[in-house]
Amino acid sequence: MPVFDVRSPGEFQHAHIPGAYSLPLFTDEERAVVGTLYKQQGKQKAVKAGLDYFGTRMRAMVEEVEKAVKAFQKSNPAYAAGEDALPVIVHCWRGGMRSAGVAWLLDVYGFRVHTLVGGYKAYRKWALSRFEDPYDFRILGGYTGSAKTDILEAMRQEDVNIINLEGLAHHKGSAFGAMGQEPQPSQEMFENKLALALFGAKGKACWLEDESQRIGKLTIPHALWRSMRQSPVFFLDKPFEERLDYIVKTYGGFDQEKYVQAVLRIQKRLGPMETKTTIGLLLENNIHEAFRILLVYYDKTYRKSLHNRENLDQLLHTIPCTNTNSHSIIQQLLTCASQVSLASS
Repeated sequence: MPVFDVRSPGEFQHAHIPGAYSLPLFTDEERAVVGTLYKQQGKQKAVKAGLDYFGTRMRAMVEEVEKAVKAFQKSNPAYAAGEDALPVIVHCWRGGMRSAGVAWLLDVYGFRVHTLVGGYKAYRKWALSRFEDPYDFRILGGYTGSAKTDILEAMRQEDVNIINLEGLAHHKGSAFGAMGQEPQPSQEMFENKLALALFGAKGKACWLEDESQRIGKLTIPHALWRSMRQSPVFFLDKPFEERLDYIVKTYGGFDQEKYVQAVLRIQKRLGPMETKTTIGLLLENNIHEAFRILLVYYDKTYRKSLHNRENLDQLLHTIPCTNTNSHSIIQQLLTCASQVSLASS
C-alpha cells in the first residue's frame, strides 16, 4: 500500500519510512511560520495560516497522489485489484493536524485513506525496538579483498536471506569506502532501512558481513552490533595475491587525489614510513604496489578486530576458498552453517 509522508521536504529528506512518497503539506518555510504562530498567537491563528497554504495546493496534491498510485499499481499488480476506492496511508510527525487535513482531502476525492496512528514518531519507536530483538545471524568474515559483499549479493540471488549493511550505508567500510558510492544517508535513515530489513529477517537465519561498528560516518546500533559479535563467523580464507588483484580491480579506477586523501586519513595508524611510501607509489601511478602496503595494514587491522571477540574458538569457522566460483563458495558456507547449527541445537 502506498505511504504518503506529509511532513515538510526538510523533514522527509533527513529521514522517512523507506518507500514512502513525499507529499508535503507545507514547505520548510511555511512550517516554520505556522509553528511560530502556534507558539506565539495560539492554535486558531496557526490553523488559519495553514489553511491559506493548504487551499492553494489541494488540486496539485490530489494529482500527485494519483500519479504516485498509478506508478505503485504498475509495479505492484496485486495492489487493490478489483477495488473502486484505492487504499493509501497518510502520516505526519505524530498523527496530528497535518495528516488529518490531507487524509480528509484524499477521502473527499475518493481514496480509501488510512492514517498511521502516532505518525512517523511511532515508526521510529518501532524501528529502534527492532535492534533489541534476538536474531539468528551468520557472519560472513574474511580479510579485505575477499569479495564478501559480492558473495552476499550472490547469496541473495540464490534466495538466501541476507542484509547488505554496506549497501544500506552507501559505504564499503574502509578509508576508501566512499569511493564510487552515493552520499551516505543520515544515521536516522540508515536505522529506518536497517529496521525494515531486520523485520524481514525475523525468525530466519540471516547472513551479514563482518563489520566494525562504524561504517563511514554511520554507526550500527550497539545492541545489534553486540548480537553480531556473539554470532558464528564463517571466515573466507583467500590467498593474499588473489585479494590484492580483487582490490586493484575494484578500486583501481579513481582519481589519484582521492587515493592520497584516503591514505592521509589513516596515516597515524599506517605509520609515517608506510604513508610516505604508499603516497609515492600512488603518485607514480603504481596502484598495485601501493595497495599491497595498504592490504597488509588492513589485514592487521581486521585480524585484531576478528580476535577481539569472546569465545572466538567456538564462533570462528574457516572456509578454504580453493576457487573463485561464487556458487561453490556459497555451498561451502551453507553446508558449514548447517553443521554448526545442528551441533549447537
